Amino acid sequence: MTRVLVTGAGGYIGRHVVRALSAAGAEVVAVDRAGGSSELPAGVTTTQRDIFSETDELLDEVGPVDVCLHLAWEAGFVHDSPVHMLRLSDHVRFLDAVAARGTERLTVLGSMHEVGYHEGAITEDTPTNPRSQYGIAKDALRRSLTLRHASGPTTLQWLRCFYVMGDDARSASVFGKILAAAAEGRTTFPFTSGRNRYDFIDVAELGHQIAAAALQSEVTGVINCCSGEPVSLGERVERFIADNGLDIRLEYGVYPDRAYDSPGVWGDPTKIRQILAAERPSA
Repeated sequence: MTRVLVTGAGGYIGRHVVRALSAAGAEVVAVDRAGGSSELPAGVTTTQRDIFSETDELLDEVGPVDVCLHLAWEAGFVHDSPVHMLRLSDHVRFLDAVAARGTERLTVLGSMHEVGYHEGAITEDTPTNPRSQYGIAKDALRRSLTLRHASGPTTLQWLRCFYVMGDDARSASVFGKILAAAAEGRTTFPFTSGRNRYDFIDVAELGHQIAAAALQSEVTGVINCCSGEPVSLGERVERFIADNGLDIRLEYGVYPDRAYDSPGVWGDPTKIRQILAAERPSA
């Protein structure tokens, strides 16, 4: 049985990852300082710690693990927040401490925003030139960890996720904002052009992909967690409005498209499809 320490376990993505890990038969130790772990499955060991200020205490309490699945990140939907760079060294110190305890794998959540402006499929070798504080911090963490663990003994898996949706009432994405606007009785929602094409992935499927990647050791390095299929933002949001029966209309062109978003970008799903194809039912 693989023993997995999950940081940020009670967060928007984390709770779905923990459910998928648990369903796959892993022994999960979930850490979250916000108290969100109360909604995690039965049988999951939970603890509330600040992973940065209580690193040694946490690792002493948890004991040896096979994998550290590091999801914790502040202000992930606020791409220009200064907290991303201010916290960067804390992430490095924490993950170095985990590796020093003899952990076999570090599996860390990345983002397609590390890449910056790019048109077409993002592969593991696509050059990065991030254009947001969030993307810069994620890219710097990936580069640092890659250098630190290039020669082992700890193996690095960097899971680059794309445009996440689903469980929208908990998110700060455009989908969550539209739900909130509809609940307030608003009938219009200011929007961009909606023409940009993105790789959307439901958060439950993302949780499944992250868990599957973390529970195997054959595929490492940068792994895109994605659908591999681009859809225009306008089309996907219009479908979301229809699926949820919302009485709200998009006002296209009120906001400009973000300068660091390309007309079309999606993930190369080769590695994640290899991982998913090799999955076996748990005993």
